[in-house]
Amino acid sequence: MLVQATLAYSETVEDAARLARQLVDLSPNSVGTMATVYPSDHEGLPGQPFALQEYYASCHANGSLTLLFLPISRHSQNILKSPSHAASISIWSERPAANRARVSLIGNVTIYLDDDPVPQEEDIRKCYLSKHRDARWWLPGDEDAPHLSYWARFDPHSIYFVGGFGDEHYIGYIPLGLYQASGVLSDLKGIAGRVVIQAD
Repeated sequence: MLVQATLAYSETVEDAARLARQLVDLSPNSVGTMATVYPSDHEGLPGQPFALQEYYASCHANGSLTLLFLPISRHSQNILKSPSHAASISIWSERPAANRARVSLIGNVTIYLDDDPVPQEEDIRKCYLSKHRDARWWLPGDEDAPHLSYWARFDPHSIYFVGGFGDEHYIGYIPLGLYQASGVLSDLKGIAGRVVIQAD
């Protein structure tokens, strides 16, 4: 009697952490879907979600992301009104499909306003422009830029990963420390990101 072998797939949380960082760090266009929430005092949509595509650049070895923060944008206005400057960014595989990986990073945004020093600003600028050449027209500090802008850093505190179909791939939360340690951009180790304090 012929017994047909059944292949078992077991994508571990460690696998998921590596795949999630690859999605984020090696994205060919470095565009994700950012989600924020309208503030409670908004005239028409208090407390409602808002999501739209947003540029980012993976400029930190620990998984924090660099953003160009434009106060004119709806996301920026929502973030400024959020007590914790909360946002999420979702990133997917180059050809999205139900059986392909995607990840949602939930975190908060640190905005470097006029008097705030930007850690390693020249490195951040080079990193961001390497992903988004068109952004050179509206960089912070450019007096000829059409809109006011600031550098900002998105620090994830929770990571939710969907590797594909649940019987074959990991679906669930990835521990922050594991995600941060699974980066693929080793040349960025010198750029400051979120400091993680490990519990004893």
